[in-house]
Amino acid sequence: MKNTSAVMDSSDIQRTSIAVIGGGLVGSLNACFLAKRNFQVDVYESREDIRMAEFARGRSINLALSYRGRQALKAIGLEDQIVSQGIPMRARMIHSLSGKKSAIPYGTKSQYILSISRENLNKDLLTAVEKYPNAKVHFGHRLLKCRPETGVITLLGPDKVPKDIACDLILGCDGAYSTVRTHLVKKPRFDYSQQYIPHGYMELTIPPQNGDFAMEPNYLHIWPRDTFMMIALPNMNKSFTCTLFMPFEEFEKLLTSRDVLDFFQKYFPDSLHLIGKEALAQDFFRLPAQPMISVKCSSFHFNSHCVLMGDAAHALVPFFGQGMNAGFEDCLVFDELMDKFNNDFSMCLPEFSKFRIPDDHAISDLSMYNYIEMRSHVNSRWFIFQKNIERCLHTLMPSTFIPLYTMVTFSRIRYHEAMLRWQWQKKVINTALFFFGTLVALSTTYLLTGPTFRSSLGCLRRSWNSVTYFQNIGRISL
Repeated sequence: MKNTSAVMDSSDIQRTSIAVIGGGLVGSLNACFLAKRNFQVDVYESREDIRMAEFARGRSINLALSYRGRQALKAIGLEDQIVSQGIPMRARMIHSLSGKKSAIPYGTKSQYILSISRENLNKDLLTAVEKYPNAKVHFGHRLLKCRPETGVITLLGPDKVPKDIACDLILGCDGAYSTVRTHLVKKPRFDYSQQYIPHGYMELTIPPQNGDFAMEPNYLHIWPRDTFMMIALPNMNKSFTCTLFMPFEEFEKLLTSRDVLDFFQKYFPDSLHLIGKEALAQDFFRLPAQPMISVKCSSFHFNSHCVLMGDAAHALVPFFGQGMNAGFEDCLVFDELMDKFNNDFSMCLPEFSKFRIPDDHAISDLSMYNYIEMRSHVNSRWFIFQKNIERCLHTLMPSTFIPLYTMVTFSRIRYHEAMLRWQWQKKVINTALFFFGTLVALSTTYLLTGPTFRSSLGCLRRSWNSVTYFQNIGRISL
């Protein structure tokens, strides 16, 4: 029996109850969307309240908020508040090994992404949830079991006594290592795959210098070095959060402070004085390198009682800056489908899976591709040449030719459509360059073999013959 104690307004009509598993970014945003629809929403989070904690456990990688995420925040009235706490980044700033710096704009002058604090964003979203009288966040509640057939979950709270709770919908927003998903994996026809990439990440800090940013703040700074790279995003306190991405075997070679300092002197010399030798030697060994996982599954729902969103459905590697944005767009798409199907879960959940799976699989693949681009290609002249061609074509034909990054980051073009369009555009550019190269080669050949050139060769040949003739005459005379 489902809990009938919750009522809608002052009537005796039973309010639909929804259990959101996970109080992270996607879980808390989803709770706001659902509470707006007057559902009874309970968010169950295994951690303590990060707003009260002295130290927030978990990832602290800065986030890049772009158009898709902003549209989701706008729908619940939080866009302006969150954007005011971010720092615009209008371009990549590439740091070469020689120390030379070059900027590659993300798009037009008006287009930028925002560097956002994960912790502060999560705090703001949790506070927003609690403003709804029909929503509650339960901290310190860990999911033990999930029975999606019946909509029953078993939770272990602070009192350490397991409790069964019945609800109309279970929303799995509990991250890449989702407990909800582990129960769905056991169901027939549920596909699941995961991939750990061979690289790990480690976070470092570039502190403020003389009360100001140590580098230009309106850029995503990148140090690309073939098999590894470092990026830095600005913070509101005028520091930079640096993230070193590198194969685990390379991390394992750095055993002492001297190893670390020599490594940075060799590969990131211009960052060494910014981070500080003493701070680097300490921070590098504070925590081990962390793994990165890519998750795909299908479908995202089970019957009309359970659905996965965010990293629980599609964990991404962070190299396109779309993990949070894709998760937030999940919430927005689900809300749009709820409008379309008049809050009917039996219609909405299957359509959500059908709609989002190709998109979330596409952005997963694009995120893996972008890692190769960021660490290996951004320094190459050919890459910069291609980017210039893309920008030129986009300026000439803004609705026909749109760069991949623009489609992904500054629009809501579906991810899989953006990937297909990008592949087509690449073929067009490569074909055009091939024909242009062929035309240049044929033109050059024509100029070298045409009548004018043949006439010139004839004159040169006759002149040479004359010289040879007189040389022979001179020899005979002698």
